[in-house]
Amino acid sequence: MEVRLFELFQPAGQNRKKGNAMSKMVRFTMDLNNPPPLTEEQKAEVAALLAMPDSEIDFSDIPATTDEDWKNAVRGNPWLYKPIKQATTVRVDADVLLWLKSQGKGYQTRINAILRQAMVRALEPERKV
Repeated sequence: MEVRLFELFQPAGQNRKKGNAMSKMVRFTMDLNNPPPLTEEQKAEVAALLAMPDSEIDFSDIPATTDEDWKNAVRGNPWLYKPIKQATTVRVDADVLLWLKSQGKGYQTRINAILRQAMVRALEPERKV
């Protein structure tokens, strides 16, 4: 598995003509199955952290959580949730479609987001039971 860790873009105003030795983007990738070895300093830091008992961890900069904080929590990572898309044909008023398209690319994604919000609002009373 390979992951892109970061990308750096060339600052504005730099010469971007063909043949310029500076490229527009620098990419750094790392194979997660074969990571680079840790330095001695990194190994010492990891060893010190592993040896530290939980009672010595400073939580002073982390606010305490309450039941209210967890009221709307969802198990799992919601950003990884990828529902299966199904093609369909929907008849939409012309002015509604024009408004959606006027906001730029992705009007179908916006339609889906609007419908999902309506669905979640409609299902909320059922969840509180």
